[in-house]
Amino acid sequence: MWNTLKEFKVQSSKFKSEGSSNFPRSDVKPHKLSEIIHTEKDRFTTGFSEMDSVLGGGIVPGSVILLAGDPGIGKSTLLLQMALDISLKGKSVLYISGEESEQQIKLRAVRLTKNLKNDSLLLVSLTNTDQIVQLIQEIKPALVVIDSIQTMESENLTGLSGSIGQVRYAASQFIKAAKTLNVPTVLVGHVTKEGMVAGPMVLSHMVDTVLFLEGEKNTGTRILRSLKNRFGPVDEVGIFAMLEKGMEEIKNPEQIFLTKSNNAPGSVLVANLEGTRAFLVEVQALLVYSKLPMPRRVTAGVDYKRVELLLAVLQKHARLPVEQMDVFVNVAGGMKINDPACDLGICLSIFSSIKNINLSRVVGIAEVGLLGELRTPPFLEKRIKEAKKLGFTKIITPKDYHSIEEVVSSLTKEV
Repeated sequence: MWNTLKEFKVQSSKFKSEGSSNFPRSDVKPHKLSEIIHTEKDRFTTGFSEMDSVLGGGIVPGSVILLAGDPGIGKSTLLLQMALDISLKGKSVLYISGEESEQQIKLRAVRLTKNLKNDSLLLVSLTNTDQIVQLIQEIKPALVVIDSIQTMESENLTGLSGSIGQVRYAASQFIKAAKTLNVPTVLVGHVTKEGMVAGPMVLSHMVDTVLFLEGEKNTGTRILRSLKNRFGPVDEVGIFAMLEKGMEEIKNPEQIFLTKSNNAPGSVLVANLEGTRAFLVEVQALLVYSKLPMPRRVTAGVDYKRVELLLAVLQKHARLPVEQMDVFVNVAGGMKINDPACDLGICLSIFSSIKNINLSRVVGIAEVGLLGELRTPPFLEKRIKEAKKLGFTKIITPKDYHSIEEVVSSLTKEV
């Protein structure tokens, strides 16, 4: 504005503006592919085998990992447990929190571990981006955890913390520090109400790995997914359970997704595929006659529109009177399933509830089309193998039946 003064601060970062490379410009030249010597980078484990498999074997030195998830889902708890485990192995860990005080982090640590005599875990509550970079330069820890990237701000540019400019600046500075000092860094990211990482989309492009922690707040199940990984696969998932003592990895998913004894009608098993892992999940359905002009359709853990589509298929091709009933479909254990191979299991659970037939030991593996046909899903043999490993012999697949009408007729005759 006219006749006003505004103060501008000179950037205090010690990094050169020319780039993050340590080599001078005169030494930079292209190399032939045959001349480049490739060496495998030594990874170090996080203390969670489930998380290591998602990362591709562990944390790569100098890499930058972005962990996003809904508020209260357990991001800070998971990272603090990881920091505690790594620090107890003798590696120094710098845990920087912009949301909590050091005392609050200590209270969580008391709940997570009994060994509090830890000199390798350093805690600091700080939101200044430039001071954090300077701190990383001085300490040079084995791992840096920053919780969260949206709380960081710098006096070198305008805007509040969480703004696009501040997030981009903080991310670029942390990435530059990680690559220059070869210090792996984990950034915690907030998400929007649509479930996307808050801030500019370029944030996901800048980092090496993007992890997403998801699950229902009212259940303890948590699933860690990899949306991007420059050092490993993106089709692996890690399964955790949120308990009183923190995150606990689940190596046998069936122990939380299967009911030990359930002989009630309306329960059918499906072979869900998450990444490259197949495990059985219980789908439950309850159908009761409705007095409403428009019967209710309530779902939990499965897409509402997908259930509507399957109900139309059952009404048309299996001649089930679903149009007169309230339909409730639930996935046990708080799991969310989007696998089309679970279509047949959902249909059979609805059929089981209507006909009052016990199908709790039946596994349905098939995609159901609009014409009522059963389609073969990917990795069918892997799904069948997992079901047989757990002792289930009644497995319905497109190998045995061609349509949902054939399946319903066969099960009706057996009863």
